[in-house]
Amino acid sequence: MSGSVHLVGIGGVGMSALAQAYLDAGWNVSGADRSLRGGGAPTPVLSALASQGVRLFPDDGSGVGEATGRLVISTAIEETNPDLLAARARGIPVAHRAAALAELLSDRKLVAVAGTCGKSTVTAMLGHMLAECGFDPLVVNGAQIVGWDADGTRVGSVRRGGGEWAVAEVDESDKSLTAFRPYAAIVTNASADHYSKEEMDEVFDAFVRDVPGPVIDGRAIFKEFKVGKEFKVGKEIKDVNDPNSLNDLNDPNDLNDLKGIAARCPLPGAHNRANALLALRMADALGAPRERLGDALATFPGVERRLQRVGYVQCGDRQVAVFDDYAHNPEKLHAMLTTLQAAYLQGVAVVWRPHGYAPLRKMLDALAAMFRETLRPQDLLVLPPVYDAGGTADRSVNSDALAALLADAKGKVVLASDLKEAETVLRTHAPAVGAIVTAGARDPGLPVLARRLIQQGKE
Repeated sequence: MSGSVHLVGIGGVGMSALAQAYLDAGWNVSGADRSLRGGGAPTPVLSALASQGVRLFPDDGSGVGEATGRLVISTAIEETNPDLLAARARGIPVAHRAAALAELLSDRKLVAVAGTCGKSTVTAMLGHMLAECGFDPLVVNGAQIVGWDADGTRVGSVRRGGGEWAVAEVDESDKSLTAFRPYAAIVTNASADHYSKEEMDEVFDAFVRDVPGPVIDGRAIFKEFKVGKEFKVGKEIKDVNDPNSLNDLNDPNDLNDLKGIAARCPLPGAHNRANALLALRMADALGAPRERLGDALATFPGVERRLQRVGYVQCGDRQVAVFDDYAHNPEKLHAMLTTLQAAYLQGVAVVWRPHGYAPLRKMLDALAAMFRETLRPQDLLVLPPVYDAGGTADRSVNSDALAALLADAKGKVVLASDLKEAETVLRTHAPAVGAIVTAGARDPGLPVLARRLIQQGKE
């Protein structure tokens, strides 16, 4: 199966992964992205796609023509999008991203990974372990894996695999996970994010109901996560509370013996030990050799923007670690913050940018409660404005609403007008803390800011 496909919003994490999967399957691929308006410079992901022959256009309808066989959109694409209007005017078939990916994976035995938190890491861990154990799976993830980008020539969220298996992250945010018919499935957890906790449970229950193969359900394994409370990962994971564990991210955290499998998690934090347990259980259920699983997990290189240490800022005679993280809801932010706080008692400086107006409005009270209970007097929280992706969003709530609710927080909370001002604040406070972290989804400027920070003292 091959043809010509045009992807709208091709620079996004989901669409760029789909574009790479289409390329690997032999399709002719083009795409449009709003970041290319006005001659904007392509991001590293777009450059990687262009180097493989993908034709890139601004999202003004110019990329849709007679040679376009189908158009792929996500839920975020509005009805007034010029590419969508052009496709409909020409009678070009339009497919949702999830349906397109499900079709691409239809000839493989699919392991689908769903859940509110941790699914990108679990997908990456499972894909890596299956590869190390000889399964040679195709992997399509929602985040890039360290080393999978082939020195910038590929999108690092996709592993080209020639075996019968595929591992894919599926999305609950728009309930598009129902487009997939997997052989096996993992549900990492469920909490209020895009929907209420009750509605999320209903979605995941329906998703796994007809799965014919193994189902690993983290909701049944782990105790329910409560904002402001310790994240419990169950008796099967040894909870290592080493305050120096982040000095070297390769320091392993032991996992208790799992059905005769001795394994160690190479990533810090209780949440990552939980992720590792889920991936191990599924790899074992699929028949991966138990004697190889421990070594396979130990070599897992990590996920881009998942508590990723990018370098250090030199402050006098000491170094301040700089991390970048995708955390964007209360649970993910709590896991990221508490992991860093345990390692950096001196203080943690966080710049967190809300990724959308609707998510901020929905999570406002929960975010405020989490930050109030988690921030210490020595911590700093910098809040730039909501990342504005355009469209017709209700912009009546912004970061200042969250800052107002944090007036009684123990840590210092600072509003920044943009990322440039946030950088100035972080540089000013760097000597007083042990670590800095840029956090948030969608905004490509956050990882750029993290890497710019480590240039301090090198220029």
